[in-house]
Amino acid sequence: MGVLHDDQRSFDFDDRLFTHVEIVVGLKPRRSEPFYLSWLPSRETGSGRHSVWISTGMPLGIGLNLSDEHSREPGQLKATPIESINR
Repeated sequence: MGVLHDDQRSFDFDDRLFTHVEIVVGLKPRRSEPFYLSWLPSRETGSGRHSVWISTGMPLGIGLNLSDEHSREPGQLKATPIESINR
């Protein structure tokens, strides 16, 4: 599982989705491109939609729990979403 931390909250993501989140959160603010990160929570954590504003002035932490049985493996990330990020 991957975890995204902002000032007050922590959000868990499955490994496949977290790989994409990690890349976007690393690229966009570095290019001074703030954005909303928005997702649907799992059924266990609630309903509705979560959104977080990501910008260069926002304290943000990213963590990956490598002890999970479903840890990330090389090659899981598809090239198509990354190409759309780099536009």
